[in-house]
Amino acid sequence: MAELKEADAAQLHQEDVDIKRGDGDGDAPSVGDQAAEQAVKTEAAADSDAKPSTTTPERHVSIQTIVEGLEVLVDLNGAGRKSCPLCPEEKFKACYSHKLRRHLQNLHWKVYVEFEGQRMCICHLPCRNLKPSLSGDQASGRHVAHYHCVVCSVTIARKTDMVSHLKRHVNKGETEASYSGSSDVPFEEPAPSGQAYEIMKELGTNVQLLPNHTTPQKSDTYFNRKMKTNRQLVFCALAVLAEERNPLECLDAFGATGIMGLQWAKHLRNAVKVTITDISDTCIKMIKENCELNHIRVDGGSRGSRGPRGPDGAGSEVEGAPIATVEVVKMDANVTMHLWPFDYIHLDPFGTAVNYLDAAFRNVRNLGIISVTSTDTGSLYSKAPNVTLRHYGCHIVRTEYYRELAARMVVATMARAAARCNKGIEVLLAVALEHFVLVVVRVLRGPTQADESAKKLRKLVHCQWCEERVFLKQGNMVDDTLPCNCHGSLPGKTAVQLGPLWSGPLFNTGFLRRMLSAAVQHSMDDIQALVKNLICESDCTTLKSLVHGPSSLTNQVECGVVIKTLQSGEESGPAEQSGKRKTGEESGNVVKRMKSDGSLDHPPFYYSIHRHSIRGMNMPKLNKFLQYLTEAGFRVSRTHFDPTGVRTDATLEQFKSVLTKYSVPTNTNATTTQTSVSTENTL
Repeated sequence: MAELKEADAAQLHQEDVDIKRGDGDGDAPSVGDQAAEQAVKTEAAADSDAKPSTTTPERHVSIQTIVEGLEVLVDLNGAGRKSCPLCPEEKFKACYSHKLRRHLQNLHWKVYVEFEGQRMCICHLPCRNLKPSLSGDQASGRHVAHYHCVVCSVTIARKTDMVSHLKRHVNKGETEASYSGSSDVPFEEPAPSGQAYEIMKELGTNVQLLPNHTTPQKSDTYFNRKMKTNRQLVFCALAVLAEERNPLECLDAFGATGIMGLQWAKHLRNAVKVTITDISDTCIKMIKENCELNHIRVDGGSRGSRGPRGPDGAGSEVEGAPIATVEVVKMDANVTMHLWPFDYIHLDPFGTAVNYLDAAFRNVRNLGIISVTSTDTGSLYSKAPNVTLRHYGCHIVRTEYYRELAARMVVATMARAAARCNKGIEVLLAVALEHFVLVVVRVLRGPTQADESAKKLRKLVHCQWCEERVFLKQGNMVDDTLPCNCHGSLPGKTAVQLGPLWSGPLFNTGFLRRMLSAAVQHSMDDIQALVKNLICESDCTTLKSLVHGPSSLTNQVECGVVIKTLQSGEESGPAEQSGKRKTGEESGNVVKRMKSDGSLDHPPFYYSIHRHSIRGMNMPKLNKFLQYLTEAGFRVSRTHFDPTGVRTDATLEQFKSVLTKYSVPTNTNATTTQTSVSTENTL
């Protein structure tokens, strides 16, 4: 009896599909059609024999694997107007093929929810009850757009609710679709935990991802493919530190899938001792599975003189010799950083990292490195000033240099957190790319270094009319600070105080050159061009030869500390060991030399050439304009913060004067063209 019902259901579904394709022309079915129907019945009977305990309903037409699956529902190659298979007639009237194809792609397919290769497109058919009106009359309501679950066939209106619904299926181990029929896209092999995953490879490291890994608020094992540049920059910073001391104890405080810590362990091997922590049980389980996938031994117990770290003490060995060892700990990041010291700490929470800075600076070793990735662009880019004041203690407004403003604000917050622990910082790298801000600092222990860092926290005076800006020195009046005359020539006050912000340099040229060497050594082609641009920006020059010239082999000096590079071993004596502080007269000479070279630091902020363009004038090309500024005697370079930005030590008035000098009136080309045309006609 059950087999007959399944066969009848398959036949009815086939007839419905034929009707929607426009095949119901009233002709008698051919022999081929009868054979196809008989094959469908045979497949349905075979499925029912394989699973006699469950009945599998048919897949809804809104669930497809490719966009062409929606187009197959309607004969788009035929002539005449056609109706949408996922919209009622009163919502979307019949139209021609080109408009219907655009409708299917931009409305239904664009907002799909993916699960195991199946795309659940949004459906507007009357599958759900009508939404009642305010008067309670259901008949006068409207249909609600919804999704059909690929597992249990339930209808859910919101996309986020559908993602949460699928997550509950995954947690229960219900990952097999309840409908009958084969899929065009093969399913991935299920993980040992019963959860479906996909394998992703980055920098030679394999990680398995859950289907909802792209939704950070709904997924524990969040993974963002666009953060590849961030991960490579952090890796190069760690590789540079590994050249100074060996072995390093480094911490990935927010493991998620464990991709970053696994890359450290797989490529740096014995030079690092990697610890990956996360508070989620799902993440810890996924990290351990990814370790086995990359032939890395998981160590959840004690290391060295440390005590056991809770219930995860049992280690697991993979088949064969492991290439590295990673310690995986289920613990809060603040607790981990308070309990054990580290040489390198990376913080990459979802949003701001201000809640973890105190613990990071409390127990980091001297001359260690802390890298922070902040993704709360709403507060960093002055879209939520109340959140900015609450998290960072800064007042900012939207400016043309808002990206560098965000980077300096994060550095200032880190400097205050370090000063509370009697430590100072030296900024090695600060970038703002896409949707994140990455800051890498070296920690210098001692109250003297803390005082030096605190002195670099200053208010910024910004003119809201002409975008001129200058850091406010101690004891200066606000009205006499800005070089522009906007406050005197315009009614009212135009200057505002922003910050406090970090007023020191954002880059260390020696560290960036060593990062470039690490990127070349580990074949990171994606960030080599970026690091080269950062080197030029740190030197405030457009000369690319400085990146690979003889100056790249010099030692790196950071706050009286000489860091030996790989090529400088012959020049440095035994007293200049890597990571050792210089003492006595040599250290004093280094500090004096750094103070004398303070004017050579890269100028703060930048000017956008389009923001200060002159109306009715054609600006010169950006590279030509950089050459003109250099010929005028100014230091100049491009900046990664803004593709149209120019970093220079010239004031805004000098910047505009050079721009005006080499700009050409707009009607010059038109006049010249008309003159040449009239001359040709005369001849």
